[in-house]
Amino acid sequence: MGLERVRAVADAMALPGRVLSRPARQVTIVGGTNGKGSTVAFIEAIARAAGLRVGAYTSPHLLRYNERVRVDGADADDAALVAAFEAVEDARADVPLTYFEYGTLAALWLFARSDLDLAVLEVGLGGRLDAVNIVDPDVAVITTVDLDHQDWLGGDIDTIGAEKVGIARAWKPLVLGDDDPPSTVLGHAYAIGASAVRIGCDFFFEPIDAERWRWREIGCELELPMPRLAAPVQLRNAAVAIAALRALPIDLPDAAYAAGVREAQVAARLQRFEREGVEILVDVGHNPQAARALAAWLAAAPAQGRTFAVFAALTDKDVVGVVEALAGQVDRWWLAGLADTGPRGLDAEAFAERLAGTAAAAGDRCATVAGALAAARSEAAAGDRVLVFGSFHTAAAALAAFASD
Repeated sequence: MGLERVRAVADAMALPGRVLSRPARQVTIVGGTNGKGSTVAFIEAIARAAGLRVGAYTSPHLLRYNERVRVDGADADDAALVAAFEAVEDARADVPLTYFEYGTLAALWLFARSDLDLAVLEVGLGGRLDAVNIVDPDVAVITTVDLDHQDWLGGDIDTIGAEKVGIARAWKPLVLGDDDPPSTVLGHAYAIGASAVRIGCDFFFEPIDAERWRWREIGCELELPMPRLAAPVQLRNAAVAIAALRALPIDLPDAAYAAGVREAQVAARLQRFEREGVEILVDVGHNPQAARALAAWLAAAPAQGRTFAVFAALTDKDVVGVVEALAGQVDRWWLAGLADTGPRGLDAEAFAERLAGTAAAAGDRCATVAGALAAARSEAAAGDRVLVFGSFHTAAAALAAFASD
């Protein structure tokens, strides 16, 4: 991992009068362990509601690569992406690039040609050495810091925090969504002179009733509708997004905040389907922190009947920690294989072995997510709930199954 290669190719791809390290008039980079995609969606929706032209770069995708690159609310089309990848290939000469580096450079090239007021870039992994970090943000965001990708980022919260805070810039705002950020995050921000904007210290949020909530900081208070995105954690993500936008040197009307919070959508974040009276929820949650948030939502909104879980995850995840977080909310488990997803995939039997001793280990086993979902649905009755979760691959398989349903 490193930025030297991707910077060299970005310099070679510079457009007349534009550099890829400045793809829009304002730039926000969003990093963190969980909540990045939702926070990007809130920032994008609010800014677009205010009439700004916005580009958003996110990863990974669920069903089509085009989902990763949006300009003015629309996914980039095939022709635009092909042209962008050809520009990367023409510029790189003999410089090797990773899959993510290719994609990042292609997105930045498209954004630099799109006359954007704001670009919102989601970190793929970590922050300090992530390809998006060749861009200097006007505002950096770290949603949360928790254990994930330890093989790459380190085995403890402070080490992971030190990687994630690498997106901060001297004398620029750094919005923090953790109530108690790691000392490495705060220490680095202080050392470089970044202005930390902390939830619970510099801005606040609280529900008013079932339909409304309040965001506030000194000198500003917004009364807002509840997000369309489910789960209590989405209020925190929306609050962080608002803080990021207010840290930019742009003025947005209050109505834009309300409209953006209400309309923001992102697939597979407790995305709901109903089939024959059975509620089916699809979520990308794949680490213990995300599982704890899922468990809190399930406890706060219990099903009328039983709750079934279809779980499939990649080999580098803390699957035992995930099951322990959710076990009290699940009546029956189906374990599915992801053997066709590459070297990080597991078949159902190997997955079950990793979960030995947990509540999920006694669950049924299916070769595929689609098969496990079909099996769970066949046993569910009206009023029951089926939760499908564990990775982006798991969610993608479920959404593909619904697309052909």
